[in-house]
Amino acid sequence: MNKWVVLLVSIALVVIAINFFLRGNMEKSKLVASSVQTATFAGGCFWCVEPSFQKISGVVKVVVGYEGGTGDNPTYQDYAQKGHIEVVQVAFDPTITSYHKLLDIFWRQIDPTDAGGQFVDRGPQYRSVIFYHNDEQKRMAQESKDSLEQSKRFDKPIVTEILPASHFYSAEEYHQDYHTKNPLRYRYYRYNSGRDAFLTKAWANSADIMPKKPSDGELKAKLTPMQYYVTQSNGTEPAFKNEYWNNEKPGIYVDIVSGEPLFSSLDKFESGTGWPSFTKPLEPDNIVEKEDNTLFTSRTEVQSKLAHSHLGHVFNDGPAPTGLRYCMNSAALRFVGVEDLDKEGLGRYKTLFSK
Repeated sequence: MNKWVVLLVSIALVVIAINFFLRGNMEKSKLVASSVQTATFAGGCFWCVEPSFQKISGVVKVVVGYEGGTGDNPTYQDYAQKGHIEVVQVAFDPTITSYHKLLDIFWRQIDPTDAGGQFVDRGPQYRSVIFYHNDEQKRMAQESKDSLEQSKRFDKPIVTEILPASHFYSAEEYHQDYHTKNPLRYRYYRYNSGRDAFLTKAWANSADIMPKKPSDGELKAKLTPMQYYVTQSNGTEPAFKNEYWNNEKPGIYVDIVSGEPLFSSLDKFESGTGWPSFTKPLEPDNIVEKEDNTLFTSRTEVQSKLAHSHLGHVFNDGPAPTGLRYCMNSAALRFVGVEDLDKEGLGRYKTLFSK
């Protein structure tokens, strides 16, 4: 046989084999895609609900977002006003994990007796809901809820709603996988939100899904020596030789460790001390004041509520209207400019700078 004929036949056989291989993989991909189902749950702050589902074998993808309202294209700034709820949408393979398993994970993350929100997050946008995508999910959700009610695990009635799924809107990218993008801030928030304390009491075996407070080693790895000295050892940085004493940009100041909002540039003034000074906190609930009798005098120390970071001191020699001077250490703060508020999840404060 002519060698060219042999070559052509060989090429043809290879092409046929490749086609069979590609066709088989395409059919396999279609089969896998068709087997993936969707589940949607609302359990308060979606940052806290997302991680536990991601750990489950058979879960293909978890996306946080908004659902249940009437307004189109909600954002983090207006989803509550449009009637939406914070949710997680879970894509899962039922041949590997069951919807029943997902329901079990869901119940172990929430307080199903709270109709006014979840833990520290209050309001209807944080209430617990199971959004079903078909009649079978509706039936299983109702049976699961009834079973939990009958177990008498909780002293109060189970108020978690079971509603038909509606249009799901994916949340902004900075909200996706927040626990991995901002691990220390997430863990501080969750640790102090009240969620873990409740779950520990309600579920003896829930500890594996709950983050622990960051260790001293983790803090040392994250913070600069000066930041660690100030926040963890009640230190004081040098006057006039710190990052924000003369910062005049518009924005807010958050805790360097936890990211909790503390002060606004709108309340910042030049005190002449060489440290950033403010007339009042942006979020008074994020501030803790304690008596400080060190240095042979009585002062009022200021700490952040969640991270317990030492921030500085407050004095009664400030300007009007408060007459107070919150004298802070730059090393305990992180400045977020107005232009970055949205991507930091702090867009709700933008209106302060548009007046």
